[in-house]
Amino acid sequence: MGAREPCFLDTNIWLYAFEAESAPEKTEIAQRVIREHRQIFVSSQVLNEICVNLLRKFNATERDIRALIDSFYARYDVIPLDRTSLLSASELRSAYALSYWDSLIVASALSTGVATLFSEDMQNGLSIDGRLTIVSPF
Repeated sequence: MGAREPCFLDTNIWLYAFEAESAPEKTEIAQRVIREHRQIFVSSQVLNEICVNLLRKFNATERDIRALIDSFYARYDVIPLDRTSLLSASELRSAYALSYWDSLIVASALSTGVATLFSEDMQNGLSIDGRLTIVSPF
């Protein structure tokens, strides 16, 4: 996959990019993935998960969260969850035995037309409908 190709990033990639102490090697890789892609898609679900983790685990302030949300909407393509993605997620759960939350992320990624979804938590190399491949950059 070329660095210029659009991609979709799961929550864990962002969290590694933000926090270097626990896994500096993963932080470096996550930051490189973000730097090397000009167009990055995330879902509103991913953004919510990032915010929850930053509040709970990293003691982010509400000011930090508002700044993060503004920066995501300014820099990246944030995909809202809608009826179509919820129904698609249900079909994906049946076809690929994905968890509820993972199926929503995959459905959102499919809706963007990207070829790659970066995630540490899903099955590395899994091809969805021959259109999307899940890749762990780690």
